[in-house]
Amino acid sequence: MPKPLSHRYCLTLHKTIIVMEPKVSIIMGSISDLPVMEKAAKFLDALEVPFEMNALSAHRTPAEVEKFALSAKGRGIQVIIAGAGMAAALPGVIAAMTPLPVIGVPISSTLEGRDALYAIVQMPPGIPVATVGIDGGMNAGILAVEILALSDPQLAQRYDGYRSSLAEKIVKVNSQLKEVKYKFKTN
Repeated sequence: MPKPLSHRYCLTLHKTIIVMEPKVSIIMGSISDLPVMEKAAKFLDALEVPFEMNALSAHRTPAEVEKFALSAKGRGIQVIIAGAGMAAALPGVIAAMTPLPVIGVPISSTLEGRDALYAIVQMPPGIPVATVGIDGGMNAGILAVEILALSDPQLAQRYDGYRSSLAEKIVKVNSQLKEVKYKFKTN
């Protein structure tokens, strides 16, 4: 007589196990960058894009940055979002070592973020870094989704829904503004 299946094994047969592999890597120079970079994370999360988050420093952990950049594509990463302030070398250093698209997020820490913006946007020919505005974590997440959506129809559909919601917000605001009264307002 065959041995009965254990209860644990039977439950496993009926359970779907989902293993998520990250498509986007969010890298920041330190934990102090999290308030900016979490905007990208929240957007990716809302659009159901698997991602990873790590702190790496081009100046303090260069060997780890190199290991990350050289292995990212082989691990299935498709887009890298790298935020950094001050000298802001992290996005450029990563871009120098990987063929993947890198989106740089200049973090406002000194000089109102202009130093980070200039460091990220002024890359030499052949090593581009797509750059969003200072503290533009949300736009970095959106740009990553736009890149991924080119080859993912389901993600493209979710992104289209997000874009439609932006238009709906403006329509709603205009209807609210019609109710605002001023003596010389004409609409």
